Amino acid sequence: MKWTDTLDIAIELVDNHPQVDPQQVRFTDLHAWVLAIDGFDDDPEKSNERILEAIQMAWIDESD
Repeated sequence: MKWTDTLDIAIELVDNHPQVDPQQVRFTDLHAWVLAIDGFDDDPEKSNERILEAIQMAWIDESD
């Protein structure tokens, strides 16, 4: 899984953090949680605010 796999990441975040409101997550926490996903194997330095925002938006959509 790579940073660009936003939907797959969002699905994993829903499963791994069901009690969390994705609208309240700080990007530093989001970054760490993505890196902790089993099967995630991209460079931690390749993320940026735009990517994290896209992941957050997909997570919000998957939570609804």
